[in-house]
Amino acid sequence: MSRYTGPRLKILRKLGDLPGLTQKKSKKTSPPGEHGQNIKKPSEYALRLEEKQKLKFNYGLNEKQLLNYIKNARKVQGSTGIVLLQMLEMRLDNTLFRLNLAPTIPSARQLVNHGHILVNNNNVSICSYQCKPGDIVSIKNKVSSISLVKKYIHSPGLANIPNHLELNKENLIAKINGIIDREWISLQINELLIIEYYSRK
Repeated sequence: MSRYTGPRLKILRKLGDLPGLTQKKSKKTSPPGEHGQNIKKPSEYALRLEEKQKLKFNYGLNEKQLLNYIKNARKVQGSTGIVLLQMLEMRLDNTLFRLNLAPTIPSARQLVNHGHILVNNNNVSICSYQCKPGDIVSIKNKVSSISLVKKYIHSPGLANIPNHLELNKENLIAKINGIIDREWISLQINELLIIEYYSRK
């Protein structure tokens, strides 16, 4: 399955607030579809599927990528659900989004793909690059790169930069001080239901 490029507000109406997908808010409150008003009580499978879909759409992953993250999270000591969220939060595209250097994760992904981002003074064009404590993230010293990021910085983003990140707005240089804590993850999600969904795979 390829990355979702359809209407984002429709996804918000179905799954709730997804800060990484879009900053827009839908005026409609009912779920999408002809029978959106007639909501039945969801089954346990439907609840797990919905949490999984939230994760996929918020971080812009396809099914194969998410399954690989689940497998890698299981190999790490600790709670699989929290390790999974930490892995996704430490992706380069999400790190740029959390630093307010891009308004959404798709726009952060575009910054990375177009070669505007340096990590430890090396050009990185892979969105899934796993940032590590001590990494220095900066903007390429080009007028087009700097003006684009400055435009993004002045657009409204998330309220607070997480405590594991540090940003110098004048120089547009960020430092990663550690791994994100669970309470700083902005997405409202029950990660245990996602692990249960994939428990038979």
